Amino acid sequence: GVVSDGNDTDAHTTVMVAEVTEKLLQETSGIYLDATFGRGGHSQALLTSLDSTARIVGIDRDPVAVHAGQLLADADSRFTMISGRFSEMTRLAADKGVKAFDGILMDIGVSSPQLGDPTRGFSFGLDGPLDMRMDPRSGVDAQEWLNTASQEEIGSVLRDYGEERFAQRIAKAVVAERPLHTTTELAQLIGSAIPARVRYKLAKHPATRSFQAIRIFVNNELEELKLGMSAAWELLNTGGRLAVITFHSLEDRLVKRQFKSLTSLPDLPRRLPIRNRELSAPARLIGRPLKASRREVVANPRARSATLRVIEKITSDRVKS
Repeated sequence: GVVSDGNDTDAHTTVMVAEVTEKLLQETSGIYLDATFGRGGHSQALLTSLDSTARIVGIDRDPVAVHAGQLLADADSRFTMISGRFSEMTRLAADKGVKAFDGILMDIGVSSPQLGDPTRGFSFGLDGPLDMRMDPRSGVDAQEWLNTASQEEIGSVLRDYGEERFAQRIAKAVVAERPLHTTTELAQLIGSAIPARVRYKLAKHPATRSFQAIRIFVNNELEELKLGMSAAWELLNTGGRLAVITFHSLEDRLVKRQFKSLTSLPDLPRRLPIRNRELSAPARLIGRPLKASRREVVANPRARSATLRVIEKITSDRVKS
């Protein structure tokens, strides 16, 4: 996944490949899950480092990504591709006869090919229909939602998911100008709703936060992330690792909170006859949160906002038996 710079027409560059491979793989065998296959950069790198007995399962809900995964599966028998949401990974993996993994990767975000395809409606820098769905075959698209939702709901989404300072002004403008049909229409409308004195000082395109917010809402991304992390934790073998790459603060906060709860000792009543050494946190953090190297950011500017966090499962139980 990557974040948008607006004009995203170039090929996808997978983020933090070396770091993911180093942190996720503890040996050259085992079974792994790439829960956000995208264009397969991480899976291909992992396959290069794994031996002939290893296996990787890929999941994605984007039909184009699934097609790319099928091509990889045809080329490498160690790889299996599944179409679906990563929040349903437990069922999807079970359908393929897999009940547990030695490592799971979740790369949260939008890929460059998604952003670079005007028909998908993800990018404010390219004119296209207001869609923004990860899976264009299901759910309500951005156009239908923006043209029917109340001003209050639109404002709340822009504020909560985009941390947009002028959420209510933008929402008012949307309701006044609708129906809206294209990404360019929306981007221009957002720009005009933000005061000129603020607009000229912005480092990013004025539509950046709003497009992010609408995309997160349309795809239910934060709830998907919560469900996905819970499912991933349950699917990990003891000693297995979960690696999550996020691209903005809302997602990273969720991951940080979840990881903190899994790496903390349980709160027990003070008089309970259990000593600290008999307690165990379910997981341990593998190093500090990692950012992309300066060299990678120069080569791929979208990597600048990526954060990688990794935990290792120690036990399924909070109290040792």
